[in-house]
Amino acid sequence: MGLRLYDLAGAEAERRFSPYCWRTKLALTHKGLAFDTIPWRFNEKAVIAFSGQDRVPVLLDSDQVISDSWTIATYLEDTYPDRPSLFGGDAGRAVTRFVNAWADVVLVGGILRLVVTDIFAHLDEKDRAYFRETREKRLGAALETVSADRETNVLAFRKTLEPIRTVLASQPYFGGEAPAYADYAVFGCFQWARCISSFPLLLRDDPVWSWRDRLLSAFDGFAGKALGYSV
Repeated sequence: MGLRLYDLAGAEAERRFSPYCWRTKLALTHKGLAFDTIPWRFNEKAVIAFSGQDRVPVLLDSDQVISDSWTIATYLEDTYPDRPSLFGGDAGRAVTRFVNAWADVVLVGGILRLVVTDIFAHLDEKDRAYFRETREKRLGAALETVSADRETNVLAFRKTLEPIRTVLASQPYFGGEAPAYADYAVFGCFQWARCISSFPLLLRDDPVWSWRDRLLSAFDGFAGKALGYSV
């Protein structure tokens, strides 16, 4: 059997919005590996219990079961060395680990507060109670309270992008002239928001906007064709 990926979906099976799953899908596409996706929802944890944990992405490669987007990326790099590199060598892998962690902390946390009610609105009905309970516990307030001041809070969020804005003002991708996994680690966060929310995270004159636009068009528009919003 070919590569198969359990991929988080909303109420609509084609609305795929996990930032971590997007990292994996772009890594697979970068490697030129054909794969099928299996829509998965929060209430279906038993479906992926075979992976030894309860989150997606989960990748099946013949008899191999790999979970966690970073672990999957390193698996793909090591298992398919004849395909285009995700990291550009060991040094690149080490630096990308930092970018990946930075995106997890700064971008995922920042974006969640801006689009959390939009995520809730797009969830399958069976997922809503779980999502509300877990996210309100994480955020320390009701979902509606968290996103109430997003028009103001997005200004502070945009300031946190200054490190990547500085890089992208002088080169098209974090990988240099072509995208690499560092790009997908960051882009997955913005694609998550685009797939689930019409709220504008970026301004058109921002280098980050232009970079996101290039990645939406990459690989024959793979990410850009996904169900989402024009923001």
